[in-house]
Amino acid sequence: MRGDGDGWVVSAGGTAYWGRHGAAGLLLRAPLSDGSLAVLLQHRAPWSHQGGTWGLPGGARDSHETAEQAAIREAHEEAGLPAEQVVVRTTVVTAEVSGWTYTTVIADAEAVLETVPNRESAELRWVAEDDVADLPLHPGFAASWSRLREVAAGIPPLANP
Repeated sequence: MRGDGDGWVVSAGGTAYWGRHGAAGLLLRAPLSDGSLAVLLQHRAPWSHQGGTWGLPGGARDSHETAEQAAIREAHEEAGLPAEQVVVRTTVVTAEVSGWTYTTVIADAEAVLETVPNRESAELRWVAEDDVADLPLHPGFAASWSRLREVAAGIPPLANP
């Protein structure tokens, strides 16, 4: 079902951005067996905008949604992630152009979760934080990765029960 946020916004400079009410993505962290952290990345389907690059599950915000709600909804749609296993820690506006914003929602899971890709994903993969920058990243994600990693480093991972 299409939401009311689906659609392009064109900036004064002529650049198109997806999401009539902005967009949001989920940077989900989970502990690996060695104690380091991995993040869930989406290899974008070849037909999609910036296809073939790696980024975060995410997409357009609907008019009634917060960035957190949009990111969690999109992560469920694109990766099959159950909302009840995702703990939102903070949000970071990682792009702002002519009133359009992209908000990255940093969240944690207690363990690496199984994923189910939809047609927007060529692949979903848990990637060690140190290895993220080695992939061909979506330009927007590449531009914000250092800042996101710095913000996330200041948030202690969830304690194991």
